Amino acid sequence: MSFFRRLPADVRKSLDIEPGERVLTFAESGDGHVVATNLALHLPDGTRVPYEEIDKASWDDTGLRLLTMDGAQRFEPIAQPRLLPETVRERVNSTIVFNKHVNLPGRGGVRLVARRPPGGEVLGWTFVFDDGLDPEDPGLRAQAEQVLEGVRRSMGV
Repeated sequence: MSFFRRLPADVRKSLDIEPGERVLTFAESGDGHVVATNLALHLPDGTRVPYEEIDKASWDDTGLRLLTMDGAQRFEPIAQPRLLPETVRERVNSTIVFNKHVNLPGRGGVRLVARRPPGGEVLGWTFVFDDGLDPEDPGLRAQAEQVLEGVRRSMGV
């Protein structure tokens, strides 16, 4: 029996899944169910979070904490996570194509991260600057862009 069929009927009906998207696992949350598919994490409030948009997912005895690439933070209380932690970790890691910290001249450094959606081809690049550096500083961004251009040339992308 598939995981999709094990979900309560009301949860199955409320899931906004895309063509080709399939349920991998799920767990009960304080407000409903957290459902992991092959493409995204579905939260009880109906929010769909694609794995390539998850910056960090962590677990403790009280539940799941999510940090998305846009800085939004979420917490879902989950008493029995089942296979959810392993599934989310594997799915998020599978979106990371490149992850490297590089030093910038006299200014600290930046982590260059390239990600793509599961099964996708388009890379999205993100700069994660060291603490204390202003990501809005045009000079700093120009240095990071130069480093990124060199990395992209060496990778052929």
